Amino acid sequence: MQELAVPPMVDTPPQSNITDLLLRHARSAANPPLLVKPGPNGSWIDISAAEFAADAAALAKGFIASGIEPGARIGLMARTRYEWTLVDFAIWFAGCVTVPVYETSSPSQVAWILGDSHAVAAVVEAPRHESVVRQAAHQEGLEKITDIWQMDGNGLDALRKAGASISDEVLEERRSSTNMDSLATIIYTSGTTGRPKGCELTHSNFVALSENAAAALPECVYPGASTIMFLPLAHVFARYISVLSVAAGVRVAHTADVKNLLPDLQSFQPNFILAVPRVFEKVYNSSMLKAEDGGKGKIFHAGADVAIAFSRAEAAGKIPLALKLKHKLFDVLLYSKIRTAMGGKVVHAVSGGAPLGERLGHFFHGIGLTILEGYGLTETTAPITVNTPTHLKIGTVGRPLPGNAVKIADDGEILAKGFCVMRGYYNRPDLEAETFVDGWFRTGDIGELDEEGFLRITGRKKEIIVTASGKNVIPAMLEDQIRADSLVSQCVVVGDARPFIAALITLDVDALPGWLARHQLPAETTIAQAAELSQVHEAISALVEKANTTVSRAEAIKEFRIVPTDFTEDSGHLTPSLKIKRAQVLKDYDAIIQEIYSGSKPRA
Repeated sequence: MQELAVPPMVDTPPQSNITDLLLRHARSAANPPLLVKPGPNGSWIDISAAEFAADAAALAKGFIASGIEPGARIGLMARTRYEWTLVDFAIWFAGCVTVPVYETSSPSQVAWILGDSHAVAAVVEAPRHESVVRQAAHQEGLEKITDIWQMDGNGLDALRKAGASISDEVLEERRSSTNMDSLATIIYTSGTTGRPKGCELTHSNFVALSENAAAALPECVYPGASTIMFLPLAHVFARYISVLSVAAGVRVAHTADVKNLLPDLQSFQPNFILAVPRVFEKVYNSSMLKAEDGGKGKIFHAGADVAIAFSRAEAAGKIPLALKLKHKLFDVLLYSKIRTAMGGKVVHAVSGGAPLGERLGHFFHGIGLTILEGYGLTETTAPITVNTPTHLKIGTVGRPLPGNAVKIADDGEILAKGFCVMRGYYNRPDLEAETFVDGWFRTGDIGELDEEGFLRITGRKKEIIVTASGKNVIPAMLEDQIRADSLVSQCVVVGDARPFIAALITLDVDALPGWLARHQLPAETTIAQAAELSQVHEAISALVEKANTTVSRAEAIKEFRIVPTDFTEDSGHLTPSLKIKRAQVLKDYDAIIQEIYSGSKPRA
């Protein structure tokens, strides 16, 4: 199959906008709780749809009273928290456009995003964020930014107070001035290559996609379901799920610190979660390490094998009786404990941002947590395709959502069309020709559609390595397998225009202490010291050897180097959504790469 279009399940009136999704619940007799704020001692406080809408309206009146015109851009820089979503809706109630900024952004990045988008004001979380915005405004001469309101100070109260003089009629005129074709947000790409570009996403992108996703996923997103948001809301994935949750009537909690995620999961007990694959890798690895440290490693590994076998057998349509009995036993010994650690009620999880890996997908499905892997980009409002409970094929990223279409170009590139696709890059008409071809958006990813219309991602067009002998190598095929081990944090495969394939590998700082203890090595060993240990090299070598069995000899990793420091967002090698900035890694570790290829042949 080369092309598949799925017709819409829901048609939305053209005069609608995102705020209508909220008001539909706020004006209903049920008036359900849609948002949840953290309370004292790990408790949670429900905020009804009407209460949330009234507060968003009060803040919107404050924007209007401050002289902010319809369609103006307002920057939003904060960690994932209740007030992020509140301000986002307030901006839309005021008929304005939200420009999200990652709270970890540097002054130069903030200056570029706010300057390029022509933002006139900003809402930030704390004094440090306001300092960054003011520094950026001073350095780059952003005269248009006249107001900065702070969540942790009295900024939101000041907005509410300022808006007291604005009538409901004026607010309604502003709110209803936007429609499906109106610009809702400008989200800047996370910048794995080059300077971030502003993706223009309309109210239609969010509303039509949310309405149709809710119709396609009734088992996951439904009135009364709940989720906890911990990914950055500045990223399109979390932002879209946030709007989808409002559309479907889902209760949403927020947690800003991932270190508190497990306690928050256990106290809030969501029905579904969303995460990037690295989170699921961490859950798997931490469960395994805990079992091994407690002398129950054999039970974990046996249970993991049974879970994977059970999931594969279920997909094949026949589960042998002996496997059913083993699965029931391990559900008591292992699976129920992992589910309890994640809150006890999580049945589905949505994964995106990077490939999950078939083994991990089968493991979680086998323990009773179905991961619905999807695929999309900032330019496509997140999901183009997604697996659903009724249309699930682990190892793929699902079929197109209703209203979306996928096409495979002659060179294997994935093309997309439909509700999800942005209207263009802000202020960059010069990119139109290379971004779209015959009305199809060019994703830059390589993939294939199977006979049932399920999409499988095989690589990134710009990241395909072509060796000196002309062999095409997809780095993700090897990287995902090596990174899945608990000892490894990151893996970057190199070899473009080189005689053979090699890899840069970093160690996981959280997993290292347990690994050292199990190998009777000093607990005080640092990451840099561990990178030099023969035992570590032997372990990594075994991982590389195992990964090499899945590819041809020409694609196999011939040499690797263990880098003494990790690739992180702080080091500049990961985006806020945890994607590798490959070009930056290659630049910063050029000396190590040159050393690898200094001889004519690999050493090992």
